[in-house]
Amino acid sequence: MTERDEVRVDMHVKVLDERVVRRAKERGLDALVYAPHFTRLPDIEAAADAYSDDDLTVIPGREVFTGDWRNRQHLLAVGLTDPIPDFITLEGAIAELRRQDAAVLVPHPEFLNVSLSESSIRQYRDAIDGVETYNPKMTDRGNRRARTVAVRQDLPPYGSSYAHRVATVGEAWTAFDREALDGEVTGQSVVAALQGGAPRRVEHRHGFAHRRRRFAEQAHLAWENTWGKIDRVFLSGTEPTHPRHIAYDGAFDDVAAY
Repeated sequence: MTERDEVRVDMHVKVLDERVVRRAKERGLDALVYAPHFTRLPDIEAAADAYSDDDLTVIPGREVFTGDWRNRQHLLAVGLTDPIPDFITLEGAIAELRRQDAAVLVPHPEFLNVSLSESSIRQYRDAIDGVETYNPKMTDRGNRRARTVAVRQDLPPYGSSYAHRVATVGEAWTAFDREALDGEVTGQSVVAALQGGAPRRVEHRHGFAHRRRRFAEQAHLAWENTWGKIDRVFLSGTEPTHPRHIAYDGAFDDVAAY
């Protein structure tokens, strides 16, 4: 693919504002998937719509935290039609994402206690549309392990900046053939490309600036996982994506981890 023939999608960012949009365009992105933590789907959709324009498509997504705090196996869902909470069982999450016909992706596989293991990926392989093989927050060894998992499980790769900081947006991306998206860069066309296993390349920037931004993201990870941060979202039942929140009207009580 030449640059003219490809569509560049940063498949997972956590931040979204005017600075993010400007950065994405400067980096040559056509689209990004916005999937912040602990935010309900309607709010994500509203933000994605507000920041999309003719030059950049912002696609709503949800990084679903399955299980409990000791074993948070994350899934990235793109193309949701209905809200889904965090802290439900992995089996329950997969079933719901199948029901909604969303694209199901595995972010940062085999990473600490916040990722799907290869055995879980193997178990649910038929429901999974892609495995993240490059993420700036991961170490080089972690990214190599992720690529090995994708190859062994014969699942398509994808890459993202996983940006929690504006400066990281566009540091990594997934390049699709424009024809695979029928010439249209929309949430629906990206979901169809993911589910159809469309040809793609996983790309990322290089050099000192990229290494510096990776380090900054890794430092952010250490802060993010302090008890102070966890305490602010710790499970009282009032969090917006808690499975027993009134917004879900009891629909997920039978698969809630709490």
